[in-house]
Amino acid sequence: MTENEKDQIITYRKQGYGYSQISNLIGISKNSIKSFCKRHGLGGTVAYEASAPEPTEESVCEQCGKPVRQNPGRKFKRFCSDKCRMKWWNTHQDLVKRKTIYNYICACCGKAFVAYGNSTRKYCSHECYIEDRFGGAK
Repeated sequence: MTENEKDQIITYRKQGYGYSQISNLIGISKNSIKSFCKRHGLGGTVAYEASAPEPTEESVCEQCGKPVRQNPGRKFKRFCSDKCRMKWWNTHQDLVKRKTIYNYICACCGKAFVAYGNSTRKYCSHECYIEDRFGGAK
């Protein structure tokens, strides 16, 4: 790899080009470019950071309002962290689209109950399970 090619790689990488794009432009293998970039601190998401737009009004966390960094070519992120995502969904249970709801009759007490996401459930509660399976608490 010549000094001119190395300079081109650095320039293209700072402009936001990916390894494949640089490989096509310069005519060097993608893996050689990737290795060079990693050795010189140009690996990872450098290309995305260079080409990523500044956070906009649409890219703020729905829970806390912090800016959320979007990765180009990826699914739109609604939350800044798992903590915010879980907190938001736990406070907005009415917005959850529950598709797998099953209706059952308890094998112990005969009471009708509804279970979400468990197609093999037999009992309405842990107490009924213990009662039916082991004859009650001792």
